[in-house]
Amino acid sequence: MNSQSAVMSYSRTRGIILVLVAAIFWGVSGTVAQFLFHQQGFTTNWLVVTRLILSGIGLLFFSKIGLKQNIWTIWKNKQDVVQILIFGMLGMFGVQYTYFAAIQYGNAATATILQYLAPVLIACYMCLRTKSLPAKQEVIAIFLALFGTFLLVTKGNIQSLSISGPALFWGILSAFALAFYTLFPVNLLSRWGSVQTVGWGMTIGGIGFALIHPPWDFQGSWNLTSFLAVCFVVLFGTLLAFFCYMESLKYIRASEASLLACVEPFSAAFLAVAWLHVSFGLAEWIGALSILSTIFILSAVKK
Repeated sequence: MNSQSAVMSYSRTRGIILVLVAAIFWGVSGTVAQFLFHQQGFTTNWLVVTRLILSGIGLLFFSKIGLKQNIWTIWKNKQDVVQILIFGMLGMFGVQYTYFAAIQYGNAATATILQYLAPVLIACYMCLRTKSLPAKQEVIAIFLALFGTFLLVTKGNIQSLSISGPALFWGILSAFALAFYTLFPVNLLSRWGSVQTVGWGMTIGGIGFALIHPPWDFQGSWNLTSFLAVCFVVLFGTLLAFFCYMESLKYIRASEASLLACVEPFSAAFLAVAWLHVSFGLAEWIGALSILSTIFILSAVKK
C-alpha cells in the first residue's frame, strides 16, 4: 500500500469512527432521557427547552469563535429570517419535542425506531411532488416500514397495542417532524452551513418554547446522577454528537454517514433493554430490522 492509499484508508476509517460515535451518543442520550423521565420525574417540556437553549447557544459560540463566522448576517435577509424562524419552531423544536414525548410516554428504543420511518415519508413526499410512481425499491421500503411498525407496536397481535396510544402518536409524529426537519432547511444549509443553521434553529426553538414553558418551571429530582444525565444529553447527546457527525462528512460521503447512523436506534434499544430493563421481544427486533432496512433499500434508489 502506497502512502496516498494509506492516508485515504486512514481518513475513511476516521470518518466511519466519527459517525459511529455520533450515532451512539444520540442513541444513548435517548435512553438517558428515558431514565430522567421515568426514574427522576423530569418532564419533556423542561428537558426540551433546556437542551435546545444550551445546545443552540453552544453551537453559535462554536460558529463564532471556532469557525470565525459572523452569526448575525443571517438576520439581514428577510427570506432567511422567515425560513430560520420556521425551521426553529416547526423543524428543530418539532423534532425534539415529539421525540422526547414519545420517550416519556413509551421508551427510547421504540421512539427512536419509529422516528426512522422518516426516510420512507420523504420518499413518499418526493413521489407526490414529482408526480411519479414509486420505484420498486420504494414500494418494498413502504411495505417493510408498515410491517415493521405493526410488529413494533403490536408484537404481532393485531388485537392489542404493546405501547401506549400517546407513545405511538408522538413516535409517528416525530417521523413526520424529522422528515420536515430534513427537507425544509436545504436553502439555509447551502447559504449558512450546518453549524450556524442548527445553532440558530435550536436557539429559536428553545426561546420560543420558553415563552410557553420557562426553564425555571421545573419538576423532578435533582441529584448528582440526574445532573450528570442532563449534562450528557446536552453535551454528548447534542453538541459532541453533532460535531462528530459533521466532522465525519469531511472523510466519507453523506450517504454513507446516514447509513452508518442507523447504529443510533440499535444503541438506544440495547441500552434500554440492558440498563432500564425495557421489554423488547423477537417481534420488536424483527420490526426494528424491517424499519431500518428501508434506509438501505432507499439508498439504492438513484433519484
